[in-house]
Amino acid sequence: MNSYGRFFQVTLYGESHQDAIGVVIDGMPSGILIDESKIKADLVKRQPGAIGTTPRKEADEFRITSGVFNGYSTGSPIHLMIENKNIQSKDYEHLKKHPRPGHADFAANVKYRGFQDYRGGGRFSGRLTAALVAAGAIAKMIIPFELSHKLLQVGNLTDLTLIDEYLEEVSKLGDSVGGLIEVKATNMIVGLGEPFFNKLDSEIGKMMFSIPAVKGVEIGVGFDCLLMKGSTYNDEIIDVQGKTKTNHSGGVTGGLSNGNDLVVKVVIKPTSSIQKEQETFNFDTGKIESLEIGGRHDVCIARRVGIVLENALAIVLADLYLIQKSYITK
Repeated sequence: MNSYGRFFQVTLYGESHQDAIGVVIDGMPSGILIDESKIKADLVKRQPGAIGTTPRKEADEFRITSGVFNGYSTGSPIHLMIENKNIQSKDYEHLKKHPRPGHADFAANVKYRGFQDYRGGGRFSGRLTAALVAAGAIAKMIIPFELSHKLLQVGNLTDLTLIDEYLEEVSKLGDSVGGLIEVKATNMIVGLGEPFFNKLDSEIGKMMFSIPAVKGVEIGVGFDCLLMKGSTYNDEIIDVQGKTKTNHSGGVTGGLSNGNDLVVKVVIKPTSSIQKEQETFNFDTGKIESLEIGGRHDVCIARRVGIVLENALAIVLADLYLIQKSYITK
């Protein structure tokens, strides 16, 4: 549904062109310093501005209306709200009967019998990831791990010193490209994860695939293990802390964190909404017709989704960390 987690639970609400989006966080321990500057800093990382990103820029100013008093968490649910101010709903009127290829327009219309808010993609919009970033920024305040992300590839470009020129060319074609992003957590502890169905890697996959545009998730070497023999793939333990000579497993064995760096790679698909004219079915006329989407969209959403993935991982780790702490008795 719209909630994730058991001990650290986040519930996202809102749609792209509604008055606001936001998140309710339940299970936040009391007495945690809530540093709003860190939330703001992470939200800035998600904002557009670089070449290849959408012209739609929201201020992402947020309000925390409950769960925080005198700068500290109270132990009651935290409610954080972000207003939507820079919206152009008229850009989406023609898509009600002429849905975009690759987007959720058609499937959502069938599922919700036409009652869904289709403007800006509604509930399926990447706009909601702003609330996810805010929740992840708060999650980082209770976990001892260090998180980071890195863009590895955009389309077929691996030399990212050329990214601006590359995306300018894609933009001139009216097209879009995807990307590959690595997210890493260091200073990990051993034992995070709850087999069978709530293993660490299972939870990471569930969370990452909940994010719009994610089409692939790898832990460690991922699919490349197909080309390796067990004698090469296996990570040999070299000390009493469980540190390994290699980290092909990406810090996860048996669904549990093994103390090594947690390494996750995520594939982001090309943005569905492109400027290039496409031929697709029009439900008003009953014919395949040319569609010009218009509106304001990213040429490469991968360029600014790294912080979303990083903070989504923080939410997973916060939930499993609090569960793990419940095992420990004095």
